[in-house]
Amino acid sequence: MASEAPAVAHEESGGDTLVAVLLAMAMFVLVVDTSLMNVSISAVVHDLDTTASGVQSAIALEALVSAAFILIGSKIGDLFGRKRAYILGLLGYAVGALSMTLSQSLVPIVIFWAIIGGLGASLLLPAMQSLIHGNFQGPMQRRAYALVGAAAAIAAAVGPLVGGLITTYLSWRVAFAGEVVIIGIVLLGSGRVHDVPYTGDRRIDIVGAILSAVGMSGVVLGILVWQEGGGAVGALIAVGLVALGSLAWWLRKRKREGKPALLDAGLFASKYFRLGISSQTLQQISLGGLMIALPIYLQMVLEYNALEAGLSLAPLSLSMFVIALLAGKRAGRRSPSKIIRAGFALLALGVLVLIPIVPRAHSGWWMVVPLLIAGCGLGLLVSQLNNYTLAPIDEERVSEAAGVNSAGGSFGLSFGLAFAGAIMLASLSLFFTHYAGNSAVLSSTEKKQVSKGLEKNAEVMSNTHLQELLAGQPEDVKAEILHINTKARPRALQIALLVPLLAALLGLLNGFRMTRLPDLEPSGAAESVLGG
Repeated sequence: MASEAPAVAHEESGGDTLVAVLLAMAMFVLVVDTSLMNVSISAVVHDLDTTASGVQSAIALEALVSAAFILIGSKIGDLFGRKRAYILGLLGYAVGALSMTLSQSLVPIVIFWAIIGGLGASLLLPAMQSLIHGNFQGPMQRRAYALVGAAAAIAAAVGPLVGGLITTYLSWRVAFAGEVVIIGIVLLGSGRVHDVPYTGDRRIDIVGAILSAVGMSGVVLGILVWQEGGGAVGALIAVGLVALGSLAWWLRKRKREGKPALLDAGLFASKYFRLGISSQTLQQISLGGLMIALPIYLQMVLEYNALEAGLSLAPLSLSMFVIALLAGKRAGRRSPSKIIRAGFALLALGVLVLIPIVPRAHSGWWMVVPLLIAGCGLGLLVSQLNNYTLAPIDEERVSEAAGVNSAGGSFGLSFGLAFAGAIMLASLSLFFTHYAGNSAVLSSTEKKQVSKGLEKNAEVMSNTHLQELLAGQPEDVKAEILHINTKARPRALQIALLVPLLAALLGLLNGFRMTRLPDLEPSGAAESVLGG
């Protein structure tokens, strides 16, 4: 018996440490990718001779594609192999990063980075969950999950700083080339990863997959089309909402008939799960809104370079990382629902304090305190929401539930990015027209020219750029136009910040609803699932 003990111990706790490191590297790239893009907006706009709204649309589209197809990507991995989906996902992300390195216009970035890269993420995230679960056992499995989760948290914390540093002193292209190198290393080690066979129902819910993709895409694409001045905005959003409603009906119908569905509608029978998913989505809407509006403001209004923008955002990302780490370890027997409620309260307070500061801010230092408050709130939410959402789910369905959780988070992020960015740029246009029309300095002809010119170039028109375009104009006209530009931008940011504020307040309302329910003990399955 004694000779068998080591074998039993090995069986209970097994796995290749190098595989865990490689999976953590893949997760690091996934999370850091969007941070690089956010702090590099002004550099990308300048180098590609494009607009900030176009770059912002690409960022939102990448998150949207990931959200719209993540449930489908999970099923593809089940049917055609989790390892194969993992490798295809890495290749998709590599293609996206390579396009960022080589592209000379926005179009290939939209096609390869936003769409193909987003599809890669939709394959990669669920495949990683299954591969970690199947390649590790016992304590080693928990260590692997912890390592991958830590990589995601570190990437979120240092992404703006690293991206800003590389973009400022080298180039944003170098940063994305670094992603290609990391993905190449991960792919070289993919031979050490063992595939995890799927033993469940292999039938496909094609209707559910279509409704899921059309529903999420319609809502966010409608916002992006509105931002770019396109038509049929209402129709796109309506199609998205109808598709999402139809998806809910379809899933319930398939469950009643005992037929395979894209996801089990029974998951939503749990009030804990419904509150958790909605809170996850609201948290990501807030984060997305902050992470698009603030970088645009810092780079286009304060005219910060990528490093200065990254440093200005550091209080938000670093406080989120530190508080998530501390709260995760020291929560003890404190009520998760009360921690979540406190998180949304701090997030709302931070944004609320930030809004009146914006018109007076002459540097990023003015934003440090409210960003620290908001970051602490986000850290509390990150530390609790995944476990709260998945606690009532049994082991058999936790992977599927985690996919829904990730889809909700990704959809929230894409919605926040699209809506806050669109609101900010639309508000700029309205303010330009209003201030120009009320000017006592400009003539009627000049008012029309200013309104049209600033509306067209709102998102890229820093005061420095504007002064170059106004060379040769009378001094009083030049001063008036610069005043309009300076006055309009903080107002537009204030309106954009209402998006994360409203999401945080709705999350706070959810938090009060959570505290009315008895707390559940986190399941072992919930604790071992990747964050969304």
